Amino acid sequence: MSMKTWMIGAAMLAGSSVMAQTMPLTNKAGSEYKFTILKSQDAFAVQNQGQTGTCWSFSGLSFFESELLRTGKGKDLNLSEMFVVRKMYPLKAANYVRMHGKANFGEGGGFPDDLLCLKNYGLVPQEAYDGNREKNYNHAEMVSLLDGMLKPLGDAKTINPAWQKAFNGVLDAYIGATPEQFQYKGKTYTPQTFAKELGLNADDYVIVSSFTHHPFYEQFVLEVPDNWNWEKVYNVPLNEFTEIAEKAVLNGYTLAWAADVSERGFNFKDGLAIVPEKEWADYSEAERQTLFTKPAKEKAITQENRQLAFDNFETQDDHGMHITGIAKDQEGKKYFIVKNSWGAVNGCGGYFYASVPYFAYKTTCYMVNKKAIPAAIAKKMGIK
Repeated sequence: MSMKTWMIGAAMLAGSSVMAQTMPLTNKAGSEYKFTILKSQDAFAVQNQGQTGTCWSFSGLSFFESELLRTGKGKDLNLSEMFVVRKMYPLKAANYVRMHGKANFGEGGGFPDDLLCLKNYGLVPQEAYDGNREKNYNHAEMVSLLDGMLKPLGDAKTINPAWQKAFNGVLDAYIGATPEQFQYKGKTYTPQTFAKELGLNADDYVIVSSFTHHPFYEQFVLEVPDNWNWEKVYNVPLNEFTEIAEKAVLNGYTLAWAADVSERGFNFKDGLAIVPEKEWADYSEAERQTLFTKPAKEKAITQENRQLAFDNFETQDDHGMHITGIAKDQEGKKYFIVKNSWGAVNGCGGYFYASVPYFAYKTTCYMVNKKAIPAAIAKKMGIK
């Protein structure tokens, strides 16, 4: 997941005092959509990832923050996304070099990276490490330098181990060295002791997907470029894939959501993501204008057309977001409430409504607390 925001001019919201999002009961001014909120979980203020491809860290840490709110902890906490980013870069680089340049290296990542950081390195609050943020995050120059350093190593016959020192020097110059210790609310922590005191345990979370090119109820390596560490996800049929998600949210949990947002039916500005029944070219210009202002029939999503869209690259691992609630429109159709990381710049305060068909069609995977999975499904997955 590495999509860069185009909302560069939006203010970065760094505060953490905002919790339960009061969603507008329509997606935009003048829209005929009328939503009823079925469930909405607490989450902190919408952030802005700026000119970076680090949505996977913003969404994953927003998910962790909501987990803390759910358990009554971290009521004024803002976790540092750039701490996770800084910890993952050297690992991605080492993997790239060991694979002789035949592996992915870039800004993108996935929810396994958030779990890996939590488990091996811990977490820190934003005030302990902000990644040298100024007005907006912008990693373009840094990434260009890192790419330039690594690419020659992919073809090298021998390598001077000093490359790692040079690589970390660039990271330190642009986003800073991570703290070994820090003060927070009058106490001294390491990143590991801080995560432990929060009560976050990486083993409590699993990543779920639904594709037919691997057996159901087994784990498989999700074949997307940003899964650089070849982490495995659980595979379940589509009906159970959506059932887990809906029941999790209705029962007080949230989801870290990875999906394709390149579709014409994805419209963050208008606060809506839908799957129109017909192809975009088959609508008149007047009809297209009403798709985001009036409920319309959506495409029927099946296991087969979901798989085809993944196989032919129509569905890719574009973006990481955070599902915090669920709603229904006046026709009874359900929508997930999604927190984005492009700033609070649309009519929904940085959130949007994503229809269940869009979720079923365009999701690559999601991260969820194991306890949120219905017992009968968890048993088939081999989760205890």
